[in-house]
Amino acid sequence: MNRSWTFGKKIATGFALSFVLMATIGIVAYRSINTLSTTSQMVAHTHLVLEHIDDVFSALQDAEIGGRGYIITGEESFLKPYQNAEIKIVSLVNDLRALTADNPSQQQRIVQSEALILAKLSLIKRYIEMRKSRDIEKVTKLVQTGVGQKIMDDLRNIFVDMEREERILLKQRAAEVEAAVNSSNLSITLGTLVCLLIVSAAGMIITRSLTTQIGAAVQHMQSSSSELQVASNQQTMGSREQSTAMKEITTTMNELLVTSKQIAESAQRVAQIAEQTAIGARSGDQTVTKASDAIGGIKRQVDLIVIHMLDLGKKSQQIGGILEIINELAEQTNILAINATIEAAGAGENGKRFAVVADEIRKLADRVGGSTKEIRGLIDDIRAAVNTTVMTTEGGTKAVEAGALQFSEVAVAFRQIVSLVSTTTEATREIELSTKQQSTAVSQVNIAVSNVAQAARETEVSSSKTLQTATELTNLSRDLLRMVQPQAST
Repeated sequence: MNRSWTFGKKIATGFALSFVLMATIGIVAYRSINTLSTTSQMVAHTHLVLEHIDDVFSALQDAEIGGRGYIITGEESFLKPYQNAEIKIVSLVNDLRALTADNPSQQQRIVQSEALILAKLSLIKRYIEMRKSRDIEKVTKLVQTGVGQKIMDDLRNIFVDMEREERILLKQRAAEVEAAVNSSNLSITLGTLVCLLIVSAAGMIITRSLTTQIGAAVQHMQSSSSELQVASNQQTMGSREQSTAMKEITTTMNELLVTSKQIAESAQRVAQIAEQTAIGARSGDQTVTKASDAIGGIKRQVDLIVIHMLDLGKKSQQIGGILEIINELAEQTNILAINATIEAAGAGENGKRFAVVADEIRKLADRVGGSTKEIRGLIDDIRAAVNTTVMTTEGGTKAVEAGALQFSEVAVAFRQIVSLVSTTTEATREIELSTKQQSTAVSQVNIAVSNVAQAARETEVSSSKTLQTATELTNLSRDLLRMVQPQAST
């Protein structure tokens, strides 16, 4: 088979050959079965002709027996078989003529037999008519002439000839059936054997061809994958060594970067603290001045609070007077509710509703009285709290005056701190600038080293994947080689 063919073409060729052979066997088998079916139908047709011949002769005998029975007994019941047989014979002869339409000799015999059948039926009918007219002597003489027997003998001879010819045809057709069966069996058997041999040979050729091609390709792939595996091993080892060295350098640079960042952050914090201290010292004097002004304002506010507290005490006294009036109103309302209840009780049934209202008013007056007592207690507490607040604010005023004197001394101390902090701020700024430059340089070096380390890691990962792929490719090539060449070593 051509080596340039693809696997698909070779396999398709094998299947196409198998399909053609199976189709050929199917066609031969179909033709053989069709021939066998046709021959079997002819055999059945011959059996049917034989059955009709027997049926015609048997019906004619029934007619003869019925006529004889009537002649002997004179009973009408014997005429029924004759009448039935007469109708049946006509139908059977017509069927027999149709069945043997393709056989001229049989058609000629049927014509001959029809004439004899009509003669026999006419003779039987004549017997019956004579018997009906009670002319028994004539019937006896006519029977003794032997005309009826001769007709039956002639018919029997014709039917025997017809059966003989049909049986000859039956033997021929049976032989044709047997030949067709043998031919079908032989065709199917030989075709199947040839098909199996050709398909087996084609399968062996295709398998051997595919095995050779696949084996050569797999061996080539195995050789290439082995070389790739060796190269991948070397590359992976170099990448790992490079990655290890870059990890150590990266660790050192990271430590240096962390240290420089810590120094820079410390210097920056010192500069920020110094600057914040200077700002705080400069704003300290202003704060002290503002605090002094605030203390003056606080004193004025305290004085206003004392005035408002005294006013609050006066208003609480006024609220107490109003509560006395409300309390008196509640007592009067309570007395009126009691009187209304008494009057309602005297009014009887008509005053019940009014008594309920009066009772509710009395309860309301009681609640109002209780509430005024609670409010009076709260007002007394407010008066006491106001007095305490007035005394406290007076003490606070004296404390504010003492604090103002101390703030003056604090202002002098802040001015001295400002001059010292300014010197410290300049020094820390110089330190911060130097550490920032050092940290920037270390960061740039660390970035470069990190890029190299990342490239080394990527190279290592790529080498590992390449090695894994080469290993899988080698194993796959071995498995393929083992599949196509089982005797090959693993």
